[in-house]
Amino acid sequence: MRLLFIRFSSIGDIVFTTPAIRAAKKQLPGVTIHFLTKATMKAVTEANPYIDHFHYLEKDINLTIQELKALNFDYIIDLHKNFRTYKIKNALGVPALSYKKLSWQKFLLTKLHINFMPHRHISERCVDTLAPLGVVNDEMGLDYFVPSSITLKNEALPATHSAGYIALVIGASYASKKLPIAQLQDLCKQLNYPVVLVGGQEDALIGEQVAAINKEKIFNACGKFSLHESALMVKQSKTVISHDTGFLYIACAYHKKTVAIWGATSPALQVEPYYPRLENFSSPKGERAQNQMYFNAIVPNLPCQPCSNYGTKQCPQGHFACMRQQNIAVIATKANSYYQEA
Repeated sequence: MRLLFIRFSSIGDIVFTTPAIRAAKKQLPGVTIHFLTKATMKAVTEANPYIDHFHYLEKDINLTIQELKALNFDYIIDLHKNFRTYKIKNALGVPALSYKKLSWQKFLLTKLHINFMPHRHISERCVDTLAPLGVVNDEMGLDYFVPSSITLKNEALPATHSAGYIALVIGASYASKKLPIAQLQDLCKQLNYPVVLVGGQEDALIGEQVAAINKEKIFNACGKFSLHESALMVKQSKTVISHDTGFLYIACAYHKKTVAIWGATSPALQVEPYYPRLENFSSPKGERAQNQMYFNAIVPNLPCQPCSNYGTKQCPQGHFACMRQQNIAVIATKANSYYQEA
């Protein structure tokens, strides 16, 4: 059997598909897994051992379609479900299984604040897509793989951080999902341990402003390392504090205890941190490890939250209460306790 999985973006959403890919590879005898994503997302899956062949969408979708037609897939597993995946499915003309995107439920939740969302995580819904093939969730959580050729050199971090640190992910795709600079600075002041700021080049300037309050304690890694190197920083940390962004879910893949800070989005969208069941952590209880592995930092009783599926450039209401009213002391206390438990 030859399967084509499709998920174009983003980092976090692609990480959410990894339980489905792993389960299909392990549970379908002789299956060959192909994966199609954007060329810009290549690094996210390139080292995944459960994927046999990779395909990348660049500018010309018609060229991509012609390349895929020659491969005679048995099924397309559409884990993105948009106009481009519809065009690909229609052109290839093979059976397709598409995950439940829940568009109208998300619209009602974010625009009218009426919650009809099922209590089923997006990763579980990705696995559910494969149910007609007999594939079930193996309850082993998320995956993220770094090529063996990539390592984090000892001198990558200052000596002050060699005994351990808290990874603080300061970036996010939209401003409405990020703490303001003053609150990030306040958070770092209340953390009792060395801090590494994680983010991309676009976060470097903010990182410098945050690190400036105590450059011995706070190391700004934003924009200085590749995606894989930053992932290794997350992996080597004692615990992780993160906005709703890709590194939050990479931290889950490495079984790091996390403090998830929610702004425009919220756990109600069924995108909260996701971990294996407790028995996969050598516990007989048979419950998911959620409550033991993460803490949701969310301002309670805000009638306007969540206001978006993905975030917005600015607060639609103008008050930005979902971030400005965050209890920084509680976030710091939880992260400090996670560090001590590591």
